[in-house]
Parts: sequence; structure tokens; C-alpha cells
Amino acid sequence: MALGTDYAQQDCSLARALEVVGERWSLLIVRDAFYGVRRFNDFLAHLDIPRAVLTARLRSLVEADVLRKEPYQDAPVRYEYLLTEAGLELWQPVHALARWGERHAAEHPSITVFTHDVCGNRISPVGICVPCGVAVTPAHVVMRPAPDGRRSQRTDPVSLALTRPRPLLTPVLTEGPH
Repeated sequence: MALGTDYAQQDCSLARALEVVGERWSLLIVRDAFYGVRRFNDFLAHLDIPRAVLTARLRSLVEADVLRKEPYQDAPVRYEYLLTEAGLELWQPVHALARWGERHAAEHPSITVFTHDVCGNRISPVGICVPCGVAVTPAHVVMRPAPDGRRSQRTDPVSLALTRPRPLLTPVLTEGPH
């Protein structure tokens, strides 16, 4: 029996959320949007995602009001994708899933750590800066390379931009056509 494409029989808020962000690639697109990726070709290069899949996922995330499209070039018209308020609310679950993956599914610790911009301490899996005692919103998160110096072996422009400390949501602007 083929796997269904929705959770119509599930009367559950988690099932409704999975309808929006549960398709393969969707959460990685959202993650990259937090990292500051905004342009189609940058998502394409950083995720190694098929063009048609990226197009479909971006369309569905825009329709679900997780991302919004804004033109950044007129001729030809090109768009960038920015997180909406609803999209910004996904930071805590995205961060918690990444930390869970680091503890339970990855062979090595993460090459990126997320810290509080005020004090520099690592944010807990539930998005709290323990020393400061505050929930840290994406606007106050700085992503940094792992302190042990491990780096990604990837050489795409987005990966290279992410090798330096940078606030979340700060646009990653790469060279080349977009």
C-alpha cells in the first residue's frame, strides 16, 4: 500500500504542522532561511536539492505563510524568500530537532553552535540562555563554528559564508547569478 500524502485521518495539531513542514526538504529550507539564505540559487546550491523539488517546497511554504516572496530584481523578476512571523515561530522546534539530532543521530557533534548575542553562551535545546535566564529569539542568536575547529568540507558559497560567526536572519549574499 502506498504511503499517503497527508494526515487527513489524524485529528491532531502535530499532524496539521506536519502537513506544512513535514515533507522532505521543507525543514532544511526553513533552517537555511534562519541562516540567512534567501535566494533560490543559494538554497539550490547549499541543499543539493533538485530544482523542481525546491520550487515545489518554496511554493508550499509560501502558501502556508511560513515564507514570503519579495522581488529583489526587476528584469528578469527574481525573488527572495523571507521568514514570516509564523516561520519565525519555527526557530525553537528547528533548533531543538537539530540538538536532538546532534545527541542521538549524528556521528559527530555539530559543526555549528548557536549562542546568545548578549552573553555568548550556547543556547539550550529548548532555546533558553541558562546563564541569562531568558528565551532567546532568532533575532538574538549568533551561529558560530564549533569551538574545536571542525568545519564543513562543503565549498558552496553559502557553506563558506557560514564558516564565520554571524547573527541568524542576516542575509547570506553570495556572488554570481541569483
